[in-house]
Amino acid sequence: MQRRTFLKTMALSPLAFAAARCNPGKGDQSHILTFSFDDGFRNSFLQVADICESFGLKAGLNVIASGHFPSFQAVDDWILPELMGDFDDWNALVRRGHEVMPHSWQHLNLAKQPADKAKELIAKCLDYFEEHLEGYEATNAVFNFPFNASTPEIEAYTLSRVRAVRTFGNGALNPIPESGEKVRLQCLSMGPNNIDDWVEKQVKDFLASSGGWLILNVHGLDNEGWGPMSASYFKGLLERLVKVDYLEVLPAGEVLKRTSTA
Repeated sequence: MQRRTFLKTMALSPLAFAAARCNPGKGDQSHILTFSFDDGFRNSFLQVADICESFGLKAGLNVIASGHFPSFQAVDDWILPELMGDFDDWNALVRRGHEVMPHSWQHLNLAKQPADKAKELIAKCLDYFEEHLEGYEATNAVFNFPFNASTPEIEAYTLSRVRAVRTFGNGALNPIPESGEKVRLQCLSMGPNNIDDWVEKQVKDFLASSGGWLILNVHGLDNEGWGPMSASYFKGLLERLVKVDYLEVLPAGEVLKRTSTA
């Protein structure tokens, strides 16, 4: 996918979004949209938090537990040691009201590891979060599988430790939770190039639907990460979305808190 101008999409007004659904009632928030940012890019994540705050929103940020270690090695062309933040950064964002969730110990494809090894790495990640992330609560935590790759066995193990897992699914939408059960969340993702146009289409189609919970798995901003969004596009998009009265933009943990049994 080549980088293309987003001037045309920026021209869409909130009314253009709202018109996609017939006569939504005032305050009838039948749609929940989550931007689930992966990996832990310091500059991008700080910028995401600033942009979300400017609209009274909370960012949903998923970080690699060992990404700040001196021994952390490049995963691919996008996840590079020099780009990663640390838990001082993440705790500062938590204190500002944003959400930070686990995204593996070292970003391996856990579905390709022996099950015992995958479980060991998941446990190591979750133990580190419990020890080092302020306010971490397993009862509402989401483990975001790297590469959105998982197996039923490692999902079941992970759900013994956290409230939800985020992974790949056959369908795009999740039902809005109505109770405190453990949940398997499915998401959509795109890359490796700029995803502004793709995000625009997913959001437009979602707002024209009958409702549910859409999770878009995204990464960095501008030139950081696999499948980045333009910071200016993200800001313009949120400016439009907060005016859609039947939509809420929330991080995943905030949705789960509403039905927590804790």
